[in-house]
Amino acid sequence: MKRLIIFIIAATILSCSSKKQDTATETAVKEEKQVDRNYTVQLTDSQARNAQIVIGQLEKKEIANQLKVTGKVDVPPQNMVSVSFPLGGYLKSTNLLPGTYVRKGGVLGVLEDIQFIQLQQDYLSAKVRLQFLEADYKRQQTLDAGQATSTKMVQQVRSDYQSQRILLRSLEEKLRLIGLNPARLSEGNISKRVNIYSPISGYVSKVNVNIGKYVSPTDVLFELVNPADIHLVLTVFQKDVAKLRVGQKVITYTTSDTVRKIPATILLISQDVAPDGSVQVHCHFEYEEHKLLPGTFMNAEIETKNAEAFVLPETAVVSFENNHYVFVQKEKNVYEMIPVQTGASENGYVALDDANSKALAGKPIVSANAYTLLMALKNKADE
Repeated sequence: MKRLIIFIIAATILSCSSKKQDTATETAVKEEKQVDRNYTVQLTDSQARNAQIVIGQLEKKEIANQLKVTGKVDVPPQNMVSVSFPLGGYLKSTNLLPGTYVRKGGVLGVLEDIQFIQLQQDYLSAKVRLQFLEADYKRQQTLDAGQATSTKMVQQVRSDYQSQRILLRSLEEKLRLIGLNPARLSEGNISKRVNIYSPISGYVSKVNVNIGKYVSPTDVLFELVNPADIHLVLTVFQKDVAKLRVGQKVITYTTSDTVRKIPATILLISQDVAPDGSVQVHCHFEYEEHKLLPGTFMNAEIETKNAEAFVLPETAVVSFENNHYVFVQKEKNVYEMIPVQTGASENGYVALDDANSKALAGKPIVSANAYTLLMALKNKADE
């Protein structure tokens, strides 16, 4: 009796298992049919004539490999200036805003401080003192020629005279350092204010001060940039650096305008590898680009050494849901959409990777009007 019960239970379990397997198999078949239905399109004779489908095969061509990288617009160090002032003072006035254009020698701002007065006073006093010592030295020389004075006295006066000359030259350079011309300075035009002059022509990128603020010699008051010599700094992975050389042509474009291409040339390749394994490649634009600003992000395409590859016309490849596909003719008016991985493109042809090339070798592939089939496939899916 027990054996009979066990047998019945076992039979029931096997029966259920078999039903589940049959159900799973049926589901898999349905899914397979669904996939096949989703990726296969059949045209009528009339549709095929109107679609003007062209059939071709993979071709082997020499095609330029293309390296796609990113970077940003930069300026050389000599075109970027941080403006400080050698003496501290209070900012009396400035009219600058970020983006303001300034010419070399133009006034950026005005500083005011008592030490400017003191420096001018010291210079004028030293100048008067030098005139006195110069006259005294000439007098002592005359007396020495007539042996009317001691040699020691002449030496002392000469030493004082030379020391005063050194002091005066030193004060002259200090005045020039803060933008004052010693030749134009007199007791009648001593000023408590000095101008801050622009060392380059360019644009103001930063204003770090406000009127009334006291600034010290270590403070950066303004930052200027001259975009006349902008260049492109690309970030290239270390494994790709061997493909590059100085003088190589580069096609660049901004992320906001992919249609407008800007040609450039590789100027130098950095010999330093960053912690993330990247190398900086500096490129020079082939013509002056006024619309590009420092810091603008760019895309770049670099053509590397030519290589043979299996290719298809670009009209054979369609894009659908962020993937690339081609249509293979299965029989008359029946086409199957096959996913592919594309590579470099040139002169209207696009390369396929090795796996796709082997799988599609010798097969009839739609080489023109493939998008007509994609539209038919989409319409079929919507039904």
